Amino acid sequence: MARMSVLLIGYRGSGKTTLGRALADRLGWPFVDQDQRITQHAGMSIRRIFEKHGEPHFRKLETEQLRELLQLKNHVISLGGGVVLAEENRRAIQAAGHPVIYLKADAEELHRRILADVATAEQRPALTHLGGSVKEIRTLLAAREPIYRQVRTVELNVQGKLIEQLVDELISGPGIF
Repeated sequence: MARMSVLLIGYRGSGKTTLGRALADRLGWPFVDQDQRITQHAGMSIRRIFEKHGEPHFRKLETEQLRELLQLKNHVISLGGGVVLAEENRRAIQAAGHPVIYLKADAEELHRRILADVATAEQRPALTHLGGSVKEIRTLLAAREPIYRQVRTVELNVQGKLIEQLVDELISGPGIF
């Protein structure tokens, strides 16, 4: 197998961390969560970074972390949901040559998953004045989905599937491994 990493992208709640851990376990590779690395280095939650320093500062930290993560080989890497918003980041992701898997789900499913994850509400800020509602997710997904598709190598519909099914699909399916 080539010395590459696998990048997971998608909206908050799409399963990047859960699927990433399971895929990494199956491959015998380390798993890295970009948002987790940012919070460890900053010493505070993403919500707190937004409150204290603002979104532009968070996006700067995200870009710095991305540069480091793209150097890794044989890792499964969960990228932050908004990392692809910056053109500089999209170019870096594409230039790195790693397979990029877009985890796709509809707004209602994402909303259900986000509400089911207590840590998400505590750790993550609302991204618009709509406060994390289905309407907010629909609005942001409409803007982000074309960008996710621009950088993705593979699109994986995660709707209504078990993690093990998804791992099997990735390993046996799109010719990444």
